[in-house]
Amino acid sequence: MVHRTGFGLFLTARAVSWTGSSITGVALPVLLYERTASASLSGLLTALEALPYLVLGLPAGALADRWDRRRTMSLCSWCSAALIAAIPVAAALDLLTTAQLMVTGPAVSAVFVFFDAAAFGALTTLVGRDGIARATGRMMSASTLIGLLGPSAAGILVATFSAPAAVTLDALSYTAAALLLSRLPLTAADRPEGAGPPPAHRALVAEIAEGLHYIRRHPLVRPLTLLGIGNSITEGAVVGLIVVTAVRTFGLTLDDGRIGLFWAAAAAGALVAATALPKLQKAVPVGWITLGGLAANALFLACWALSPGLVTGLIALAAWQTANALVSLNGIVIRQQVTPDHLQGRVNTTARMIAWGGQPVGAATAGILADATSVRTALLLACLGAVASLAAGLTTPLRHAPLTTSHEPVGPKASR
Repeated sequence: MVHRTGFGLFLTARAVSWTGSSITGVALPVLLYERTASASLSGLLTALEALPYLVLGLPAGALADRWDRRRTMSLCSWCSAALIAAIPVAAALDLLTTAQLMVTGPAVSAVFVFFDAAAFGALTTLVGRDGIARATGRMMSASTLIGLLGPSAAGILVATFSAPAAVTLDALSYTAAALLLSRLPLTAADRPEGAGPPPAHRALVAEIAEGLHYIRRHPLVRPLTLLGIGNSITEGAVVGLIVVTAVRTFGLTLDDGRIGLFWAAAAAGALVAATALPKLQKAVPVGWITLGGLAANALFLACWALSPGLVTGLIALAAWQTANALVSLNGIVIRQQVTPDHLQGRVNTTARMIAWGGQPVGAATAGILADATSVRTALLLACLGAVASLAAGLTTPLRHAPLTTSHEPVGPKASR
């Protein structure tokens, strides 16, 4: 049964949560750098936040395909609210430590893995397979519009009040999202049109293996997933060093409200990607979108690293994020469209786990290099991740993938 009207409620809940998270996305690294002045720890925090997907992606995907998706998403939102709320509470009691900051980010990310696994399947049920691309585009557009305003507002909030006070808003947003998600018109029995009855549960290892097997055999999902590793290496480096770059390269202070402009610029780039992707997928072979995005990723990351001033830096950062987001979104949309409903959680979390595998490597390595050499050197070396994926992609059948607007599985093996 498809509940297309429920998508509005789903999108509202996500938008509320994204608003709060956009504030914490600025406040948490600022708070950490304010306490430590360490590029290595800034990079390590980003690496640790990406690590839960690598560790939990496989079991979370399999379990989410078994569990009630609405209940899972609501419970995860409540858990995230509690974790985030602990930061301002500890700060008010003068008990906040660097260790707590380093643990909170990864803990929230761990909860998100289970939320994300449930959300993949919920979205397919709410909008149907034909509506996935449009719904994903609307969600990405909403997310990035919030990303344009949220970080700028966060910079002002942190400068005017304090980082812990700003983080409080995120805890409230998770609470509101949990309440909204609990009202979704979904039940455990709801499945997309034509999906058929869910298969009987088997051993967890066997279900995980089924998701891996699907990715390995699918001629589009496999290369789109593996090439995402190099893309995520650059993302880890950029995100992990945003605050460090703002301070060391562009001379901003931590209480400068303009620091939020860097996240806003990245959000603008993601908005361009989300808006352009549906049209690109109708006019350009999916393989070309990914390969072209990887080439642009390396080019604009070099421009970001070498930018002489704040304005050119923001433009380069926005352009880099456009390329980076195109690669990521292209893979996500294709996976959701071709994957059977009973595999949605497993395939999407597993694929994202693999594709995001480079993020902790990029973040941690870039942070160490920034302290040992310079921020610009660290970012320039991160370009090699995108270059490596591009080179690998040119040797795969992906560059010969035909233009397709339906994104049905290609080849006899993929259709079984």
